[in-house]
Amino acid sequence: MNSHEIDFQIFGEEMQYVEIELDPYETVIAEAGSFMMMDSEIKMATIFGDGSHQEAKGGIWDKVLTAGKRLLTGESLFLTAFTHGGTGKKRVSFASPYPGKIIPLDLSKFEGKIVCQKDAFLCAAKGVHVGIEFSQKLGRGLFGGEGFIMQKLEGDGMAFVHAGGHVTKKELALGESLLVDTGCLVALTRDVHYDIEMVKGIRNIFFGGEGLFYARLEGPGTVWIQTLPFSRLAQRIFSAAPQTGGGGKDEGSILGGLGNLLDGR
Repeated sequence: MNSHEIDFQIFGEEMQYVEIELDPYETVIAEAGSFMMMDSEIKMATIFGDGSHQEAKGGIWDKVLTAGKRLLTGESLFLTAFTHGGTGKKRVSFASPYPGKIIPLDLSKFEGKIVCQKDAFLCAAKGVHVGIEFSQKLGRGLFGGEGFIMQKLEGDGMAFVHAGGHVTKKELALGESLLVDTGCLVALTRDVHYDIEMVKGIRNIFFGGEGLFYARLEGPGTVWIQTLPFSRLAQRIFSAAPQTGGGGKDEGSILGGLGNLLDGR
């Protein structure tokens, strides 16, 4: 394996955290701001890039390119590496940013690649490449809920992503398709075909409250769906807060504004 082999345990229900167990000289990389706690023998270092073998082969310019792409997803230029430099087994933990579930992904079981929403990545074993995936289709980029850019995780190690609310895993057979709210899509394997489909019916479009578009996912492959996208949670909190300027709460309908109509949130 190119990635470090790590053991883990997930704790909690609504606000979960993952505890990573490291052997001597093993390293886990994490998104900035996800750190919760660690044993004192573990050393933290801020790194430019993700420390994967893929970047090491390309040199400094590959690191610069990868870091620059991360800015497009709204993430930091840097990742944080936690390395066990002592003896025995030591532990480091990373917490969920909001209520939901942490999804453990063994990339070696998914042909070495998972594509996920751009703010889903939490942490991974060193050796996993954290990059971005550009949408090749105009419609998907404009109306797919995630824009033109999603994250991709490549390698043969463990990676952990976070999603809102409850998460369900769907196995799609060859040719089998599933329609999903564009904001509820968390992750998909490399062979799943992802496109968008417009809602049918004038009444549904203007008064259905579900937005103009679905995400169409076609197998073969695996997809992960969340019940509570963060954008929906934030909108509900904002709608419940006192507002001097008014504002509707009809999610995705014509009464809720053109922006909500387009993205279903």
